[in-house]
Amino acid sequence: MSVRNLYKSMKQKKTPPFRLAWFIWGWGAAFYLVGFFLRVTPAVMTAELMQAFHISATALGNLSAFYFYSYVAMQIPTGILADIWGPRRLLTAGALIAGSGTLMFAVAPSILWAYLGRFLIGGSVAVAFVGTLKLAGEWFPARFFSTVSGVALFFGIVGAVFAGVPLRLSVISFGWRHTMLFSAVATFVICAGVWLMVRDHPSEKGYAGFTGADSTAGTRSRTQIISGIVEVLHYPNTWLLFVIPGGIVGCVLTFGGLWGVPYLSTHQGLSTTRAAALNSAMLVAWAIGGPIFGGISDRIGRRKPLYFLGCTLSVIAWAIVLFWPNLPIPLLVIVLLVAGFTSGCMIISFAFAKESVPRQLNQKCRGSHVRAHAASTGRRMDAGSQLEW
Repeated sequence: MSVRNLYKSMKQKKTPPFRLAWFIWGWGAAFYLVGFFLRVTPAVMTAELMQAFHISATALGNLSAFYFYSYVAMQIPTGILADIWGPRRLLTAGALIAGSGTLMFAVAPSILWAYLGRFLIGGSVAVAFVGTLKLAGEWFPARFFSTVSGVALFFGIVGAVFAGVPLRLSVISFGWRHTMLFSAVATFVICAGVWLMVRDHPSEKGYAGFTGADSTAGTRSRTQIISGIVEVLHYPNTWLLFVIPGGIVGCVLTFGGLWGVPYLSTHQGLSTTRAAALNSAMLVAWAIGGPIFGGISDRIGRRKPLYFLGCTLSVIAWAIVLFWPNLPIPLLVIVLLVAGFTSGCMIISFAFAKESVPRQLNQKCRGSHVRAHAASTGRRMDAGSQLEW
């Protein structure tokens, strides 16, 4: 055996180093950051967009909504495409379409073209988080899945923060069309980076993987995928973890992305500047909460207690904000930061859902920490078992 083949054989027995795993995963996270950025851009360009397209506030609301129409519609197809294509091709295609949609939006001669551009952006960036989670499952040990998911959420919120003051300053200095053109170029750069740098499985870089297969793309037929979705719906945790995260995230995004500043100004008496600053601080707290909740959950090897605690505190905090008029400002700041931070518990949903169905529906082994926990609690880990942590 040659020295080169011997080195390759020795390398194949090792799992990928963390620096490589983070580098591969980071390209997907960068696309998720851009997706979050593009989601909220119309909020800081309202006057410019209404003037450019001669539209009313209602039409402007529709322009923002076109993003979410396609974003929601793509959620289930995205999971299927991730299984069939693999994350590399899925993220590349998504970034390419997102860049094209942003370019179309930037040069749109009429509101109809702007609608179409936003529609393309929403549908394409919908693949970012799922693709990033897929990479996390392949390139990191299972015990880090929730932690890495939390870091992904952090990247997304960073994108939302960039769509605040920095974006507004750019629009003032260069105009909204030039700013969107630059955003399109940045998205195309990420598209190229994903295609050139990302690989679906560590085996493609000569390393041993953390899952049972060398590649997850194209291993199941269309019939098997559909039957798998139907089977997943038979598990109660699936339905609960479908509804609960929507409530948590819905509160944060609705308040932080649309109604927070007007509400704090009219009901709590804050100036627009202070209301915007507090709104941004809440989003930052959310970004920090995700990795912390995910990391603690991975460390203790349990999901439900921490998830329940985060949801409970989040509900209490939102109830205080909404039903206690004229709240003292220091207390208001604390409560909103608690609401944002505890909402980060939603990141546990992904690991919880992944571990609540039989392993064959995930196409990957659970990891030694899951088996150890199941053994210590007397739960079985056969193909038909369901973890209820």
